[in-house]
Amino acid sequence: MDNFDIARLEYAVDGLRRNISSVRSNINELINREEETNMRETKRDPILWALAIIGVIAAVAAIAYAVYRYFTPDYLEDYDDDYDDRFDDDFFEDEEEETKPEKKED
Repeated sequence: MDNFDIARLEYAVDGLRRNISSVRSNINELINREEETNMRETKRDPILWALAIIGVIAAVAAIAYAVYRYFTPDYLEDYDDDYDDRFDDDFFEDEEEETKPEKKED
């Protein structure tokens, strides 16, 4: 019976060693996965920060430009109106003179 018990114990010890090695490999895989995800996240962080800063600067610039355009008067519009009025009157006066009937003297 001693041989039988020793063989069973050796088989049980071998099984435990296999289980321990599989547990170690699983733990190592989990640690490696966690390190990989941490590395990926740390690689993304600077890129995300840079894009966020660029986005904020672009938004502030767009708002500043919109406010500037809203509050700045349009001088060209006034110039065009004055310029067009001078020439429009001349053309209309010429046409009116041509189409006016002449008065008959009796």
